[in-house]
Amino acid sequence: MADTLRRLANTSSCSVVQQKLEAWDKDYHVISCDQNLNRCCELLELTSRVQGQLFTILSLTAQEGGHYAGVDTLKSRLLPWLSTCFTMATTSVSPDTSLNLIQDNVEKDRKLQELSLSHESDMFKMEDRLCSTRLELDSVKQKLADAKFELDSTKNKSATILLATEDEILHLKAELQDAYEQMNLYKMKMEDYDRQVRLLRDEVTYLTAEKTILQESRLMRSRSPSPVPHCSRGSSPVRAESPARARLTSSARRTRLLSCFSELYATERLEAQSLLRRYVDDLETVQRILFIAAVESFQAARLAYRQFKLRVRKTLSPTHVGPESLEDSVADYIVRNLDLYDVQTSVNDVINAMNVNPRISFPPEVDFVLVSSFIREMCRTAFSMQTLEPPLDLAFSTDGELYSDTKYRRSYDSEFTAPLVAYHVWPALMEGDTVIVKGEAVTRRGTLWRSRSRSRSPSPVRSRSGSPTRTLISNHSRSLSPGRLSTGRL
Repeated sequence: MADTLRRLANTSSCSVVQQKLEAWDKDYHVISCDQNLNRCCELLELTSRVQGQLFTILSLTAQEGGHYAGVDTLKSRLLPWLSTCFTMATTSVSPDTSLNLIQDNVEKDRKLQELSLSHESDMFKMEDRLCSTRLELDSVKQKLADAKFELDSTKNKSATILLATEDEILHLKAELQDAYEQMNLYKMKMEDYDRQVRLLRDEVTYLTAEKTILQESRLMRSRSPSPVPHCSRGSSPVRAESPARARLTSSARRTRLLSCFSELYATERLEAQSLLRRYVDDLETVQRILFIAAVESFQAARLAYRQFKLRVRKTLSPTHVGPESLEDSVADYIVRNLDLYDVQTSVNDVINAMNVNPRISFPPEVDFVLVSSFIREMCRTAFSMQTLEPPLDLAFSTDGELYSDTKYRRSYDSEFTAPLVAYHVWPALMEGDTVIVKGEAVTRRGTLWRSRSRSRSPSPVRSRSGSPTRTLISNHSRSLSPGRLSTGRL
């Protein structure tokens, strides 16, 4: 604004207007009407230029003062002057009209003042509301931060609770598996108890009949007037019908061996499984290892029994005397001398067979000797089962076979709609063609494809050094040769 005022002062437009007015006043009566009008228009043009510059200065000055600065001056000075100019320029306007216009302007000024006051009050109210809104916004932000912190803590607690819940679920699954195995064990024990009761009843009936026969034969001897003539070995009425000791104790030994077989499943197997899980994470691999160990133990025990029986028959045949047949004497001798069975050799044979089995693998730093205790008990039980009449043996089993309810029970993690066996956990025990103890199997879908892919994948054969205990047992196994077999217990 100062620059505009300075330029207006330097141009001296007002002095030029004054000079022209004086010159026009001197020549007014001399010049023509058109010339007078031209000079008047020229003066109006100069005046309008000065007024335009003054209005520019007025606007800039009002802007520098602020939004409401200079309002009173404009109302008291500019507006009345403008209204006076308009009334003077209009010839048809009367003094009353001019007065009305002034009153209207005053009324407008009053209304403008009221509006300005109301506007200022509204501004104050808006500022108060803005401050209160800002305070509320700050409180909401604080609440939002608190809520976010609480949400993060809740997330952390939820994650911790989720981990704890997963651990509890795993623990409950393990407890469920133990309970399921205990239930199976109880079922097997109940079946064994029922079978044992039936066998004992049969044995009591048989012994009662034998006692009756013996009493009748003694009564006939006491009533006979002459002594009974000497009979040949095979014609003795009592000794010929009396069975050998092995046959007499077969029922009781069968019951005891069935109980041992159940104990192996419920106790020794689980202990060996817990031992192997320290080195092998996969439960399926551990269960396969124990199942193959049981099958190989029965095979090794059968082979050892046949060899032991051949040696005993070869030793007893030259000196055999008595009413019993040679086979009965051999069976009696084996039953009385089960401690002569070289179980360590069978254990070593089972471990060697497991080392070359393509269906199982084991960490190279660990040996199957870890489960030698389980294998030893399986071999002893299997060897004793071969002395029964008829002997007990394992049912034939293979991966991918059709599941049979008469031979197996499904494990707790099986797919109960799958028709094929994925792998076996425990073998079924057979007496001839009859299943007397069910095994346990895992059924899953896609078993045939998995078993084929498993059989096609080459499994390296591990080379293992001989167990040091085998060298110690080899000397003891020589004592079972036909020349050194003792017959003193016959």
